[in-house]
Amino acid sequence: MAEEEKFIDFATVRDMLLSAQERRNALTYEQKAALQHAEWAASDSRNGYPTTPEVFESLRAALAETEVLSGHPALAAKLAELMPMYPDDVKAVLASRRITVDDNDISTILEIVRQQIGFE
Repeated sequence: MAEEEKFIDFATVRDMLLSAQERRNALTYEQKAALQHAEWAASDSRNGYPTTPEVFESLRAALAETEVLSGHPALAAKLAELMPMYPDDVKAVLASRRITVDDNDISTILEIVRQQIGFE
């Protein structure tokens, strides 16, 4: 039986690497690079608002419930991590799997994102 996929966000990766650094007093070069990227990606420097594991999970769950993303949990997680604010951003993510959506679906996704991160 296959293990269930678990999606995590950059804030969780950052926290895990910081914890490992505390325990070990050192990180490998690759872990340091991953930590640096995760710190940037989870900060407000990336998209204007910081991310937290709670917001990511809430947003991922809400997006996964939409009709267009219900069969694509990986895309729901990707959109939750990116927190798109514009239709072209949503289209770019969905195009990676060649999923076509109408403007109503895109508006629904953007509305969910804005609600979850407190922009409405």
